[in-house]
Amino acid sequence: MTAGILPAGAFAWKRLFGARPTLVAGCALLLFFLLMAVLSPVLAPYDPIFQNADMRLAPPSLAHPFGTDNFGRDMLSRVMWGTRIDLQIAVIGVLFPFLIGTFIGTIAGFFGGVVDAIFMRIIDIILAFPFLVLMLSIIAILGPGLSSFYIAMAIVGWVSYARLIRAQILVLKNSDYAMAAVSLGFSRTRIMFRHLLPNAVAGSLVFVMSDAVLVLLSGASISYLGLGVQPPLAEWGVMVAEGQSFLTTAWWVTVFPGFAIVLLAFGFSLLGDALGDLLGVHE
Repeated sequence: MTAGILPAGAFAWKRLFGARPTLVAGCALLLFFLLMAVLSPVLAPYDPIFQNADMRLAPPSLAHPFGTDNFGRDMLSRVMWGTRIDLQIAVIGVLFPFLIGTFIGTIAGFFGGVVDAIFMRIIDIILAFPFLVLMLSIIAILGPGLSSFYIAMAIVGWVSYARLIRAQILVLKNSDYAMAAVSLGFSRTRIMFRHLLPNAVAGSLVFVMSDAVLVLLSGASISYLGLGVQPPLAEWGVMVAEGQSFLTTAWWVTVFPGFAIVLLAFGFSLLGDALGDLLGVHE
């Protein structure tokens, strides 16, 4: 029996990953960064905030493969430790907008009428302002830091998820199985969240991956402007900002964290494309 199960399982994995190189590449990249985030305390060769004035702006070498920054801190260690914060930014930055937008979109689409009109006007107001300008305004009011960034993302970012879910719920609530659930006397809450939402959420799950790229770049941009993660914490956007003044003389201070941002964003993009193919969703 075991001999018969293993080939079937192997065949299923081969079908899932073998014909989808984007899925393999995306999962591999994200797994790489996840392991780096978890194992950075063990793998990082130096303390990421330890300063060595004698090694300021040292070029890449065997002792410091990514070189050092203007404070003599090891860039490899800082890039590795920065993975923790930037992965956190990408995950938490999409989690709360996804949850808030999904809930509001479900309520608006299911009830329609005045409820739908109120939420749609709120969405129109938020969309009337440029995304980054509104983010900066909220963070400026709350004060710099990651907590302010997450609050700003939750306030601004939910509208896209709400619109996606609302559009799906408007269609699905008139489907045969929804009508059958109504005729059986199921509560509105059960119909919304157990019958309609699971069938409407596929598009939002795909959008989460592309939105994670936007959140990651927004977090790096906010930190670059000095409103996100505060020094001396290791964060890729902060490192890019710190190395800007030395770009012509010490390129490694900016290039390595910048490349890490691009690589992590690429991983989310690949996984989003693969999920779109698997779920039959195309943005």
